[in-house]
Amino acid sequence: MNYFLTEEQKMLRDMVAKFAKDKIAPVAKENQKEGRFPAEIIKQAGELGLLGIAYPPEYGGAGMDNVSYMLAIEEISRACASTGVIISAHSSLAIGAIHLFGTEEQKKKYMPDLCSGKELGCFCLTEAGAGSDSGSIKTTAKLSGDRWILNGAKQFITSGKEAEVAIIFALTDPPAKTRGISAFIVERQTPGYKIGKIEHKLGIRASTTAEILLEECAIPKENLLGEVNKGFKIAMASLDGGRIGIASQALGIARASIEDAVQYAKERVQFDQPISNFQAIQWMIADMKTEYDAAWLLTYRAAVLKDRMIPFTTEAAMAKLKASETAMFCAAKAIQIHGGYGYTEDFNVERYYRDAKITEIYEGTSEIMRLIIAGQLLKK
Repeated sequence: MNYFLTEEQKMLRDMVAKFAKDKIAPVAKENQKEGRFPAEIIKQAGELGLLGIAYPPEYGGAGMDNVSYMLAIEEISRACASTGVIISAHSSLAIGAIHLFGTEEQKKKYMPDLCSGKELGCFCLTEAGAGSDSGSIKTTAKLSGDRWILNGAKQFITSGKEAEVAIIFALTDPPAKTRGISAFIVERQTPGYKIGKIEHKLGIRASTTAEILLEECAIPKENLLGEVNKGFKIAMASLDGGRIGIASQALGIARASIEDAVQYAKERVQFDQPISNFQAIQWMIADMKTEYDAAWLLTYRAAVLKDRMIPFTTEAAMAKLKASETAMFCAAKAIQIHGGYGYTEDFNVERYYRDAKITEIYEGTSEIMRLIIAGQLLKK
């Protein structure tokens, strides 16, 4: 896909690919197996400017574009999908919400440390009874004097255990449901902010998924993000950008599956010849590559539209839908090509398969993506 990229984008991609190969890949399997958060890698990624790629230098970002961000997340996820989603959720959702909707004071206060990796951010929308139906959240925020008092619990929060800054969505007008949601910037050290249950997951095990508890959590009035009762808009706009990140993560998983499958097919001998000589294997590889390229192009289109400030909600949903289902498809085919060995931990393809599944679920399930796409078409 080089012919779509500028020289600057190619240089960024190659730099990240080397970083992923040298620093991330050697420890990825062990980190996943032990459920170990890659703190040192995230620190190094921050020092390289990878946590704020698409944000302006005046706020601590690298001043590049969303295509560069897409390429970086893919390269990182090729080595470790857990690291990919840590950076994606931090950059797309936490920083993204502040950059899009924060005041100048909020941007200057929070973005430099978030972009540099000195602090990690998380995005807290989901609750036990509010997944796809985010309008059913129960967390509340009430204004008392010059402080907002938050009460509730958030679930399935990426990097919830490690994050220093959280974007919290809460009801400020409960009867209004989605029209009564507001967004807040909450610092971890705030009294009443607690880390709850840590999830044990099928995949992306080096990425911490936590419950966040809010018990009479009082924050300054100025930590309201955007306008009162406009939080649902903030959540949806942030998730549009986040879906480009998850699509890119899925692309990394898909590409890893293809590359490992091709290498194995060339080396594995059965019936006195490499299995790559067999038409059945060749057709699987051809289908994997075709699906990957289609997903890459959809994701590239969404990133370009975002860079050009053209509405991209539908395109981001299409990219996320296609890329996540492609990741699952390619990982499954990679296991099939590896045969019995693919089902063991001796090879990475079983990890790719476990990691791929969540890309069809978080930041909007495949079913919700289809609803978004169809809804936009039917409006027209």
